[in-house]
Amino acid sequence: MASDATTAAGGIAPRRRGDLRNYALVTGAYWTDTLVDGATRTLVLFYFDRLGYSPLQVASLFVLYEIAGIVTNLVGGWLAARMGLKITLFMGLAIQILALAMLGFAPASLLVVAYVMASQALSGIAKDLTKMSSKSAVKLVVPEDDQSSLYRWVAILTGSKNALKGIGFFLGGLLLTLFGFQAAALTLATMALIALVLTSSLMRGHLGRPDKTAKFTQMFSNNRAVNVLAAARIFLFAARDVWFVVALPFYLYSVLGWTFWQVGTLLAVWVIGYGAVQAAAPRFVRRRGEHPGGEPDGRTAMWLALGLAVCPAAIALALTAHVNPTIAIVGGLIPFGVAFAMNSAVHSYLILAYADNDKVAMNVGFYYMANACGRLAGTILSGLIYEWHGLTACLWTSAAFILAAGLLSLMLPVSAGRSPTRAIRRRTATG
Repeated sequence: MASDATTAAGGIAPRRRGDLRNYALVTGAYWTDTLVDGATRTLVLFYFDRLGYSPLQVASLFVLYEIAGIVTNLVGGWLAARMGLKITLFMGLAIQILALAMLGFAPASLLVVAYVMASQALSGIAKDLTKMSSKSAVKLVVPEDDQSSLYRWVAILTGSKNALKGIGFFLGGLLLTLFGFQAAALTLATMALIALVLTSSLMRGHLGRPDKTAKFTQMFSNNRAVNVLAAARIFLFAARDVWFVVALPFYLYSVLGWTFWQVGTLLAVWVIGYGAVQAAAPRFVRRRGEHPGGEPDGRTAMWLALGLAVCPAAIALALTAHVNPTIAIVGGLIPFGVAFAMNSAVHSYLILAYADNDKVAMNVGFYYMANACGRLAGTILSGLIYEWHGLTACLWTSAAFILAAGLLSLMLPVSAGRSPTRAIRRRTATG
């Protein structure tokens, strides 16, 4: 018996070390792709604004990007379940290289809106494939009953990703200023290529166990907690993007007279700070009660959403009262960033807490499909509402969306990590 136990333990330890090694490689590749994706967004936003595109036209360039994210998370989760997370990671990096090559090697085609939209669609596919691979990997390397570690690991991964996205905004503005659009795009493509070569050379085996029997119809979750959380996620990210993605940069540049460099720096600093707060969320966002680790649950998400809704409403009121717009916006961005980071960190933990180990890629894919739906709605509305009614209307829309996310959170389980499916399995095992 002792020999068997020793053999079993010896078999588990190398496997776990292998999982951690592969997870570290996936995370590094995800960080690189996040940096590249943020820089590309800034490049496209400012370059086409300089060509004279209206806010709505610029927003339309990102429509296929967001639509591609919706489709990718559904199909990508199914592919990851069948082929393993490693394959979806490599696919994501390769597609990102192709998207950037389209921008860097065909200058004449940049005047064709459909061509640029297609490039952005590929970038959206790439970003969501790498994100789904990395987020799903966390669930596989953390012990199933260690919810505290899961919360901490997810917060660190998500927070660092957003910090790097902020650096990407800064990098995009810097490259555009120093080298121009084409050279900047090719530089970013080279970064993605290096990540692909290193990851494919160093990774061993599969990350997760491929299931050749996985069916696409299983992507649509029958887990009520996952479905409700996905709905809340739609409104949460629509609330951010409805004023932050198009309306805010255009307002700062066109109304307040900021330079590309100044706008890019503000967005970069904000997202970096947002990521830092998100990574530190487990230290501050805990649920009081009987749960040993105090991990957040549905009520935590509800209260955080209600607090977040105050921020865009306060900025809108300040602008209506003719407070100095720079003070109102920059001052309001700070509490909005802190509150949004806490909300997002809790959501990112809850999806993995509610997901089942044998369907984690599918549950995460479905959840990030909803996330992409929210970003799509927010991006379109950001250009549309800003062009028709201005930044203040975008801010009030944001506040309404956040309240909707908070109300939906009331339907979430009051104990994270105990989805109905998992509870049934636990009772079956002990019965």
